Amino acid sequence: MTGKEKGKPGKSSGKLSTINEHAAGLDVGSTFHVVAVRGDQDEEPVRTFRSFSGDLYEMADWLRRVGIKTVAMESTGVYWIPVFEILEARGFEVLLVNARDAKNVPGRKTDVNDAQWLQQLHQHGLLRGSFRPRADVAQLRAYLRHRERMVEYAAAHVQHMQKALMQMNVQLHHVVSDITGATGLRIVRAIVAGTHAPEQLATYRDVRCAASEETIREALTGNYRPEHVFALKQALELWDFHQAKVAECDIEIEAVLKALNQTRLKPKTPIPAVRHSKARNEPKFDVRPALYTLLGADLSQIHGFGPYTVLRLVAECGDDMKKWPTEKHFTSWLTLAPGNKISGGRVLSSKTRRSSNRAAALLRMAAVNIGKTQTALGAFYRRLAARVGKAKAVTATARKLAVLFYRALRFGLAYADPGAGNYEERYKYRVIENLKRRARGLGFTLVESLETVGGVS
Repeated sequence: MTGKEKGKPGKSSGKLSTINEHAAGLDVGSTFHVVAVRGDQDEEPVRTFRSFSGDLYEMADWLRRVGIKTVAMESTGVYWIPVFEILEARGFEVLLVNARDAKNVPGRKTDVNDAQWLQQLHQHGLLRGSFRPRADVAQLRAYLRHRERMVEYAAAHVQHMQKALMQMNVQLHHVVSDITGATGLRIVRAIVAGTHAPEQLATYRDVRCAASEETIREALTGNYRPEHVFALKQALELWDFHQAKVAECDIEIEAVLKALNQTRLKPKTPIPAVRHSKARNEPKFDVRPALYTLLGADLSQIHGFGPYTVLRLVAECGDDMKKWPTEKHFTSWLTLAPGNKISGGRVLSSKTRRSSNRAAALLRMAAVNIGKTQTALGAFYRRLAARVGKAKAVTATARKLAVLFYRALRFGLAYADPGAGNYEERYKYRVIENLKRRARGLGFTLVESLETVGGVS
């Protein structure tokens, strides 16, 4: 910016107007953070603070003294979390920015330049903040994400148990669907305890097991070498350990849900009947009543949504959809809407961009499951998959589920599935109407044939 352009903000047509007058930019690092304010706000407008908590409080005090009200910073790893929480607790409006939206101009890159660039962009209102739920919902999200990691760790040790059994040529996974089920877990614990006789191990078969006792006995005839049994023992102990940690997470999650519902009124209508059976890795307590009180509706009635899926979606998106003005804004945030690139009036691309959005991943998994059901959404998925492929069908169905989720929370709209047959009839009607319109455009009239030609009506 030249000297001729200097003056009051917004007075010159060649200068960007100031939107956030009291704005600061913060470049987050692992060992230190660089903060920049306007040059006329302090004799030293760019300062460096260490990442220690005491230094962060000192940074907040300095920003308060120079009159800063809002701070923009990039979401760098996990280093931004303590900075964000301390500044937010001090009353600052903190804008968490995606690094893709704050790219600097080409040239020498330094921490000072990055902080000053963020400050200038934020001052002129050129940055948009990433979504972060309020503190109590963020707490629920943190517990759920930690629980997912514990479940993943436990799953890894299940694989270790399977490997140890295979090394002993014990074909347990061929006769039971899950080695951590009722039959499988009894047999594994018995092997670790020292029971290696196939006849005795087969007696631990659960009555619900599809394989017969004779088949199980044949599968359990193996080479029980001590080193393999030892590996199996440690894998089982680690699996038990992580299962206990998952149970501790469930206690904390239940406590957070109770705290969220303390100020909520229970719905007048009773909770609807259960639609889904509980999956293996879901919390041990019933989350449906707590979610019904929190949301005022049972979103698990939507096909593809189990109670645990709804809980995770609420933890990622919050329970207040007013942050997104319309459902289009919501689906765009989820990266489930086409990212149109237009130049010269011509659409260059309309692909959905890649994203690590956890809520979008949950909706995609729900879309895959709903494709197997005899519902309107299931019929939509199957027809679209046959025409454009499964990948695009998953994205399109996930977007429809996102719209249902948004409308249920924002407007309280109830979900009613018309059925796969209703969708097929509507689809047929649309196809016929399109054909009639094309025929009229060509000067013809499309009529329904009542005659039988060649034996085909």
